[in-house]
Amino acid sequence: MQRRDFIKASAIVPAISATSCVASPSDGPINIGVNTDYKHSICRWCYSNTRLEELCDKASDIGISSIELLNHDEWDTVLNRGLSCAVSNGINITITDGFNDVRLHEQFLEDYKTLIPLAAEKGIPNIICFSGSKRELTSEQGLENCAVGLDPIVKMAEKYGVNIIMELLNSKVDHPDYQCDNSEWGTALVDKLGSPRFKLLYDIYHMQIMEGDIIATIRKNKNYIAHYHTGGVPGRNEIDETQELNYKTIVQAISDTDYKGFIAQEFIPTWEDPFKALSKAIDICSV
Repeated sequence: MQRRDFIKASAIVPAISATSCVASPSDGPINIGVNTDYKHSICRWCYSNTRLEELCDKASDIGISSIELLNHDEWDTVLNRGLSCAVSNGINITITDGFNDVRLHEQFLEDYKTLIPLAAEKGIPNIICFSGSKRELTSEQGLENCAVGLDPIVKMAEKYGVNIIMELLNSKVDHPDYQCDNSEWGTALVDKLGSPRFKLLYDIYHMQIMEGDIIATIRKNKNYIAHYHTGGVPGRNEIDETQELNYKTIVQAISDTDYKGFIAQEFIPTWEDPFKALSKAIDICSV
């Protein structure tokens, strides 16, 4: 199941089932007190069969400081346990219905008027947003529509010191027809809005599928990126030697750009013990 299905569902379906699990190494690393210039986060939906309170404890044990993609009514559960929420969901949020649809702009504005001050009060740095599906819009039309809808929201975000970040997603495998599916389109939207409070969520998994050339793209676009997601390619599973990307080298390249934000694990574990898989990923990404 992909994230779009979790967003659509009113009750989240577990992402890990006994039938899909494989054995995990018995000596997986445990990272306590990870020391990096950037910070480690995990995406809630990948561990949706684990109670959020338990997930907080597991994350803390591994050296993770944030659980993200939470709804606003879940923030306090995480914050009260000493963790951060690096990225919040919006209020009425889908991947297919986004800012390129002008009919939704009024509702989005009302939603963000509620959410942005709350996020600022709680110290949550980023709120996610999506372009939406093209539905026959040209790149230029979609860009213009997104800019028009986002402009008043980004101005509000400037006032409160919160970032609005649009995620780059692949349209080949997971999100057919999604508009913000390449770095060039995403950076053009950042330039069009011209605000330090609007940037991109660079999902390495998605952009490997769409355009590759990950390290060079990160170096080129470092000033456009506010947040990173991981995931093994193909399949969005563990980021270890079973997939095609060298995450140790990629994260070193991110670190070399003087990035100080969060790097979030967004892979679906297949190991029998999903938290050993997560611990291994944090070890790989600690450079």
